[in-house]
Amino acid sequence: MDEALNDLGEYIADQSGDAVTSWSISLGELALETTRDYLGALMKFVRDDSNCLFKILIDITAVDFPERGERFEIVYNLLSLSHNQRIRVTVSTDENTPVPSMVSLFSAAGWFEREVWDMFGVFFTDHPDLRRMLTDYGFEGHPLRKDFPLTGYVEVRYDEEQKRVVHQPVTLTQDFRNFDFMSPWEGAEYILPGDEKADGEAAEEAD
Repeated sequence: MDEALNDLGEYIADQSGDAVTSWSISLGELALETTRDYLGALMKFVRDDSNCLFKILIDITAVDFPERGERFEIVYNLLSLSHNQRIRVTVSTDENTPVPSMVSLFSAAGWFEREVWDMFGVFFTDHPDLRRMLTDYGFEGHPLRKDFPLTGYVEVRYDEEQKRVVHQPVTLTQDFRNFDFMSPWEGAEYILPGDEKADGEAAEEAD
């Protein structure tokens, strides 16, 4: 399998010109790296070339690397039923630079790109309907960014007094507690609340 993927990687890199900046084989899949300018050309090539035929876009996702200049890595997972192979195409971008939409090549990209926009804030040019998909319309920020606070910025709830849905700053309803996650079979090394009564109850039963 690795030999076939290696041959495929060399073939795509040779035939697509400057579109492939690097490629590797990882976890039994061929991974191709490209740039925003060549993304559309590479995706069209691997879809239509007779040695590729990756006509099914399985999904699009992203990974956030805040320490990088281009912090977002957009990942396209493709499947070829004709050759029974999968490949992964990746392209990097920053917070302000958009990525070309693949909707014109893969209709399934529409919802996938909306999800990446909603969760990571990556903008896709020429997308026919780029708007939030998983969060509320008034939601602030993008939840899967590494710098997004765990509690979020605002919460949405129904107010009984006002009889409507309200947005308000997040408030923690429970104080921070430190859990030791010790094994229940070994027991804690300290007295748990309520356990101080056990010795007294045992003494009373003995009497």
